[in-house]
Amino acid sequence: MFQNDAFRALDRQECLRLLAKVPVGRVVYTRQALPAVLPVNFSLDTDAFVLLRTSRDSDLVRAIDGVVVAFEADEFDAATRSGWSVVVTGRATVVTDPAEQERLSQAGPISWMPLRDAVFVRIESEMVTGRELRGLGPQ
Repeated sequence: MFQNDAFRALDRQECLRLLAKVPVGRVVYTRQALPAVLPVNFSLDTDAFVLLRTSRDSDLVRAIDGVVVAFEADEFDAATRSGWSVVVTGRATVVTDPAEQERLSQAGPISWMPLRDAVFVRIESEMVTGRELRGLGPQ
């Protein structure tokens, strides 16, 4: 049985600090009227946008540009049974401003996949929630 203090809600700043520590998360969106989840590498941009880099003609861009999506990242240690999970919910938009694209090409995430005609997608951090599971040790 879990102790009452095993879970702790995280505030927005704690969530953003934790997100900045990990390189991979998951985009949750709708594909052909069904839920879809795609692991992606990412970074945080100014004003706490989640930033992705992908191909302009990718299925992901077509599915998420202009719609609300969720983005989740986490870290978990099975040995100590501790970790955290953060979810960012907000509108995803393709960055179209040439100056902003240039800035992001220097500072944004580098895709782990080879890309043709790369674009950046920002996910607004309209809602940021997280929780921490404190180490409970072995069962």
